[in-house]
Amino acid sequence: MSQESFKPSLRMPSAARRGLRLRERFDRGGTQVGVERAHQLADRRELSVADVKSMHSFFARHAVDKDTKTHKWNSDSDPSAGFIAWLLWGGDAGKAWADRKVKALES
Repeated sequence: MSQESFKPSLRMPSAARRGLRLRERFDRGGTQVGVERAHQLADRRELSVADVKSMHSFFARHAVDKDTKTHKWNSDSDPSAGFIAWLLWGGDAGKAWADRKVKALES
């Protein structure tokens, strides 16, 4: 497993950049850690094992954010804070990628 690559997939940077744009525009969503993760993903910088596990944990904790009652999921005109945060961590592509990587690490 030592040769495992943790370079973000090609779809993750676009989600991260979208999250950064929406956060700037609406002044909500994500933490400073999420913003730093978004920049890391946008630049397609190699991630550490700890980063991958952190991403996996983030998505597991924040899946409930999809059930928002204020603002909207997957909206560019009225996005929820949870949706923006989700994008900062790579969006659905980031979740799928992190899930695959953690599963491989555990096997």
